Amino acid sequence: MHGRLPLGGVTRSNPLGDYLRARRELVDPATVGLRVTGVRRTPGLRREEVATLAGISADYYLRLEQGRDRNPSSHVLEALARVFGLDETATQYLLGLSTPRPRVRRPRKESVPVGVRQLLEVIDLPAFVESRLFEVLAANQLATALDPTIRVGENRLRSMFLDESVRELHPDWRRSIGGMVASFRASIGTAPDQLDDPRVAQLVGELSLESEDFRRHWARHDVLPLSGAPVRMDHPTVGPLELRREKLPIGDSGGQVLVIYHPEPDSESARALDRLRVTGSALSGTA
Repeated sequence: MHGRLPLGGVTRSNPLGDYLRARRELVDPATVGLRVTGVRRTPGLRREEVATLAGISADYYLRLEQGRDRNPSSHVLEALARVFGLDETATQYLLGLSTPRPRVRRPRKESVPVGVRQLLEVIDLPAFVESRLFEVLAANQLATALDPTIRVGENRLRSMFLDESVRELHPDWRRSIGGMVASFRASIGTAPDQLDDPRVAQLVGELSLESEDFRRHWARHDVLPLSGAPVRMDHPTVGPLELRREKLPIGDSGGQVLVIYHPEPDSESARALDRLRVTGSALSGTA
């Protein structure tokens, strides 16, 4: 691996160059008005094509990809973002990769605010708190009944790719994993202390070795904001569920997020969730 993680992307060796290269290779030349003749040996755009479209010299763009110039102007990066067709979230991520930021010492152990822990117990919906690395920091009983891997100490990204039971729980698993990886990259952020976090390196290294699906999605360098989304589940006890997943940032927590699942009122999924409350209570010995 030449001293780096597979597929790059989290080390500080050349994060800007890694990102530019990944996005360049994903652009179809036809979408930016280029005529393609003959066989192209590399996917996506050539470096000189990117440079021409962005209005910069080919030599300067080469220096950016190779990490020999790590502080381009926002004007240059915004021009590159337009060439690559990046949305606002991905553009801000690109800008962040070239912005020097102070290192901040992170606490060794994260603590969920007391009020949020109390909320988990009274909300009567599946809910849990995850860190910016998608580690489960706290979870209520109903969340664990919904998905047994939602328990303190589990990492949601690892479970999604390496736990077969999670794949069986999610009929849309293959469509969901790309968005989860892109959200994870956004959650990590671009600050030096975040990119250098050894926990990130260990997790990405493990998943890169164990999962071809993860390697493929990680190599794309996609970035998506943390947001709510519809979720389908095929629960082994109560059957099919169609829920909404909300992700609510917890202020002054170092990136913690409160995740809540909820069904459409008076729906079949709401009734299935009612059955799960009873089943989950019985299994825990509280009914």
